[in-house]
Amino acid sequence: MMRTLNTSEKASILHNNYIGNLGYIYNNKPIIVPITYFYNEEQHNIICYSGNGHKTNALRKTNAVSLCVSVIDSVNSWESVLVQGIYEEHTGSSAKAILHQFSIGVKKIILNQEQRHLDFINQFSSRIYNDDIPIVFTINIEGITGKRREFQS
Repeated sequence: MMRTLNTSEKASILHNNYIGNLGYIYNNKPIIVPITYFYNEEQHNIICYSGNGHKTNALRKTNAVSLCVSVIDSVNSWESVLVQGIYEEHTGSSAKAILHQFSIGVKKIILNQEQRHLDFINQFSSRIYNDDIPIVFTINIEGITGKRREFQS
């Protein structure tokens, strides 16, 4: 049976995960890449970061973006949330504060779900090089949809 998720179920999926698939447009073609994220419910946005390159250049040109987060147990048991929003890049002290919030949030999820401690952001990401601050961005949420499939015997 397929059903639509309610608001709290969609929020729960976003809160309890930290890896999703980011969809964006590059040269008029859709691109989807895995990304680490943190759902900031208070600000109604998704916090992400990246190195400077293909993805950020594409997002600067076309700022409409999607993030899909799925929890899949089997072909008959899964749930998925799709966030649609607008890319916004942050710089300076604002970017550092947002990145700090991201780091604390993701560490908490990993501790709760995987029972392991992380000391630094670079332990769960290869995108931090030396002491450079990455490009910090948010997805300002315009809409969230979600579905669940449950097998009924």
